Amino acid sequence: MKILIVGATGTLGRQVARHAIDEGYEVRCLVRSSKRAAFLKEWGAELVRGDLCNPDTLDTAVTGVDSIIDASTSRPTDSLSIKQVDWDGKVALIQAAAAANIKRFIFFSILNNQDYPEVPLMEIKRCTELFLTESGLNYTVLQLAGFMQGLIGQYGIPILEAQPVWVTGESSPIAYMDTQDIAKFAIQALKREETQNKTFPVVGTRAWSAQEIINLCERLSGKNARIARMPLNLLRTIRNILRFFQWGWNVSDRLSFTEVLASGKALDASMEETYKAFDIDKSEITTLESYLQEYFNRITKKLRELDYQQNKVKKKKENRTPFIQSS
Repeated sequence: MKILIVGATGTLGRQVARHAIDEGYEVRCLVRSSKRAAFLKEWGAELVRGDLCNPDTLDTAVTGVDSIIDASTSRPTDSLSIKQVDWDGKVALIQAAAAANIKRFIFFSILNNQDYPEVPLMEIKRCTELFLTESGLNYTVLQLAGFMQGLIGQYGIPILEAQPVWVTGESSPIAYMDTQDIAKFAIQALKREETQNKTFPVVGTRAWSAQEIINLCERLSGKNARIARMPLNLLRTIRNILRFFQWGWNVSDRLSFTEVLASGKALDASMEETYKAFDIDKSEITTLESYLQEYFNRITKKLRELDYQQNKVKKKKENRTPFIQSS
């Protein structure tokens, strides 16, 4: 089976590509920059230049593939808006897939998107799910909550470097999952008839609030966090101001997601039916405790090695015989 992976250079997409290649699939990746995607080629993937926002490039990308896994999404730093990438681009991709008679289409969405019509990304995800289900394609929708990888920059690094950890009051608990585990579900969906034309939650083993994550990081790192609280009303004001400027639309739309994080509603769901349909055992799923433990252990080891090398160099300097110039 030949798979087209869209968004393969991203945090999730690269794990999907890696897992697919390891499982023996023939992998093609749609990329905007061959240079940035060079590591995918080294892994064994075929690269094809294209862009979701340029529909004319999609026909070539989908030709000759059996399945598509769409792991793409807009970035806060993109010049294009969420609508252009996550709606216009996805519609173009789904239409190209339908025209090419693609056998399977795997789409990553966000859990509980139907509850937040006022949040652009959530509403676009809901509409894309609906468009996909009505496209005639044999689909599987995986609704995610959050990536464990994102917690390193948000909590791990600031705590280690004694920098502020920014939180917005009481945050909604989120069932974060390791992207390597999410990739397993995506590839397994291609093998299991039980997953066809259905939508599944794909979330971690439990939901964590911001304070619980901070407490865990403090315990594992042995350091205290400097917590800085950002008032939600201030974020709303900033978001509204940014809407007045075209260059601020993308950031403003992203800030809207704080409404989800501050709603108090947990981004979590039962995984019982998902585990059964995908034939994956819960014991195989990485817990947040083990993920962060491995991260802090790795950092601690590197710091010890660095300290050892510095002390070694220092001792060498101290043991040098001083050069005495004769008169």
